[in-house]
Amino acid sequence: MDSETPTKRIKVFERAGGVVLTWMQDIGLLIIAIATVVAIGEEIGLMLSIGKVRLADLLLLFIYLEILTMVAVYLQSGKLPVRIPLYIAIVALARYLILDMKDMGYLEMIGIAVAALVIALAILVIRYGHVRFPYGREEG
Repeated sequence: MDSETPTKRIKVFERAGGVVLTWMQDIGLLIIAIATVVAIGEEIGLMLSIGKVRLADLLLLFIYLEILTMVAVYLQSGKLPVRIPLYIAIVALARYLILDMKDMGYLEMIGIAVAALVIALAILVIRYGHVRFPYGREEG
């Protein structure tokens, strides 16, 4: 008879599954980081080819840097602060507003500005919640 109990086998599968998922996350993050670095290179090449740096280009580079920061934070801590994607969303909305402002109506511009404001307020609420109600130590 097999000396392993079903509980021991389940724990082995859980551990193996955790290792596989961790590797998949790391590979996915590596792909995201490489693709972001390639996109940064393409954007710099575009700026060099036209001989001009526009505000939209800088905002796009800033978005790319925020993505790299998000990957680095996740790799260092194993956690992804929800604020980082929100920062990226605000910059993306600002970039969209800057690039397409000429073709937008007033209501659309106000809507985008309000969306950025709502995201900024959400960041403040999240930050306040983290300061006022910090997470307890995880028991492991």
